Amino acid sequence: MVKPDELIVDIAARVESGQSSQMSLTVVTGGAVITGRLAPESVWRTRVAEVLKDSDQLAEFASVFDAPVEREGPPTHLHFHVARIIQGTVGVPETGGMYRVAIEDVSAWTVGDFSYS
Repeated sequence: MVKPDELIVDIAARVESGQSSQMSLTVVTGGAVITGRLAPESVWRTRVAEVLKDSDQLAEFASVFDAPVEREGPPTHLHFHVARIIQGTVGVPETGGMYRVAIEDVSAWTVGDFSYS
């Protein structure tokens, strides 16, 4: 069993407890580089549900994200919004997306996000 980095767990816990979405982070996971801002899981779920509700094909899945979640113990996932996967000199998607990343799968990270020119 992999033991997650205590620093990144603490960052995730502070984001969760403060309900803040201003912490920027860049992580490497599964060979991908994801950069963006962290959000509390409840905020992230609400935003995902809103996007799904607006879709004719995917609206039925919104209820999965609307369900309240109560977890005990430290966070197990990072919830990114306004995030991009870095590919070469661009970020995908350009407008930013929403990603959920298991903390135990993060192999490297840094505070802050990358900008694109």
